[in-house]
Amino acid sequence: MAIRNVVKEGDPVLSKVCRPVDKFDDKLKALLDDMYETMVANDGVGLAGPQVGILRRIFVIDIGDGRLEFINPRIVSTSGVQEGSEGCLSCPGEYGITKRPMYVTVEGYNREGDRFSLNAEGLLAKAICHENDHLDGILFKEHVIRMEKK
Repeated sequence: MAIRNVVKEGDPVLSKVCRPVDKFDDKLKALLDDMYETMVANDGVGLAGPQVGILRRIFVIDIGDGRLEFINPRIVSTSGVQEGSEGCLSCPGEYGITKRPMYVTVEGYNREGDRFSLNAEGLLAKAICHENDHLDGILFKEHVIRMEKK
């Protein structure tokens, strides 16, 4: 495993739409491991492919309940609203109040290529929406109601 550089705001890779993953191989598993290690080393709760310069539909999350991996994710439903502070490893030191769904249902694939569905709420729902946005070239700032000073 290796810690990768986190792409920062202003890099054009963060505004691009990612392509689906089509090969579930050892290279993908190594990428997932690197992304997780990079996220942990940077005190993050999520990290998406474009944040390490990889334009593939992939992200990892750990909100403290263990590692979750999402490949070719698709949010199929949302409900409720939560408002709260949000930041991003690609925008260090910047935080803002955002509105996100309180509940999401997401479908995707795991590292073995097996399909799954997950119902999430609260912080996990927020993290899934945040990382999924990265796959479409969207930064959290597009959802900010107001920026915070921390």
